[in-house]
Amino acid sequence: MEDMLFYDRLQFAFTITFHYIFPQLTMGLSLMIVYFKWIYLRTKTEKYNNAAKFFMKIFAINFTMGVVTGIPMEFQFGTNWAKFSELTGGIIGQTLAMEGLFSFFLESSFLALFIFGEKLMGQKLHFLTGFLVFLGSWASGYFILATNAWMQHPVGYEILDNGKFVLENFSALFTNPWLLPAFLHNQMASIVTSAFVVASIGAFYILRNKHSEYGKLFLKTGVIFGLISSVLVAFPTGDWNAKNVVKYQPATFAAMEGIFETEDAGAEIVLIGQPNMVDKKLDNKIAVPNILSFLTYQEWDRQIAGMDQFKKEELPDNIPALYYSYHIMVGLGTIFISVMLLAIFFLWRKKLYTIKPLLWIIMFLVPFPYIANITGWYTAELGRQPYLVYGLLKTSEGVSPTVSSGNTLFTLLGFVALYMLLGLLFLILVGKTINEGPKPKSH
Repeated sequence: MEDMLFYDRLQFAFTITFHYIFPQLTMGLSLMIVYFKWIYLRTKTEKYNNAAKFFMKIFAINFTMGVVTGIPMEFQFGTNWAKFSELTGGIIGQTLAMEGLFSFFLESSFLALFIFGEKLMGQKLHFLTGFLVFLGSWASGYFILATNAWMQHPVGYEILDNGKFVLENFSALFTNPWLLPAFLHNQMASIVTSAFVVASIGAFYILRNKHSEYGKLFLKTGVIFGLISSVLVAFPTGDWNAKNVVKYQPATFAAMEGIFETEDAGAEIVLIGQPNMVDKKLDNKIAVPNILSFLTYQEWDRQIAGMDQFKKEELPDNIPALYYSYHIMVGLGTIFISVMLLAIFFLWRKKLYTIKPLLWIIMFLVPFPYIANITGWYTAELGRQPYLVYGLLKTSEGVSPTVSSGNTLFTLLGFVALYMLLGLLFLILVGKTINEGPKPKSH
């Protein structure tokens, strides 16, 4: 049973990790495309229109890959997680169906119109199609986060005698106190990814002295969006999320922060340290006293419960992985703010386009927002374990009893091979699009 559970979790973790590479870019990029198109409508400067159409090509490649890699995840609910689907389908089926019926079709339909319908519709309707693509992509994220929020903090449900969850209050799904902070945090993080992608393409063009006009536009736009979104990821959305974890999942918060023992005089914030699960402490710790208490409660000496206050079964089942995921996310977020602040300073001084070391840094940082987003999701999901529905349904109770560990491992290897090919194809297509640049087609 343990092997089966391990491989089921590993397969879903792999497929969702690879899948989330794509929507985290499309959600943020859709907003930036709308921005470029809006500036074009105001100024009638053609480079903004070309920029919008250029990034919509990259959006379309990502969207297609997201669809292809998202479908297997839906099937896994019926194969590897059939018991979970049977017990909770009456609730999560609502939000997942709405995501497919409303958001996906809105996004895909108007994506085609934006790419092919500019001359037919005119500029204002063309802008409207771009806005509806943005609306569809963000609505998709909202419905997915509504599903996850219910799993993190279940509300509006009733459990029948046969163990099935049924929806007692439909509106509770969308007024869940976990939902809005998680959604806003996730969307700001997706804008960070998109901003770094846009800025890195701009830096690449400037360093290669190719499409220099667009390079400057992309770099300027990317660092402005990047600084704003990087700050908003940390505060208020990240702070809001952390306070939700303290309130609804206090054992998870203690594990995230590496608090093994409760301190009466206020909790320190750990900058560096390695969890030692044998001695129940952090090795090689560097910490600042009382800061965590102040950030959490605005009181320097407020007590925060450590892991010693909870039973073993109440704690996350992989504390080191949770701790490292959380600290990687926070550490990278701090780096993003610092780099974007530096870039904005030099942009203000009108020197950004000539400082090659900073351009190289911006260009090579582009993978790291993806890593930060993925470790952020790992933090949320590892923090909920060992539950699928926090406090109510354990992960071991949601697996399909008839799917063997051997079958799951075999299909996992198949996914790895297939996704390697898809990833290579994705890089080739995006690389070709970037190399061609945003120049208008010649007639």
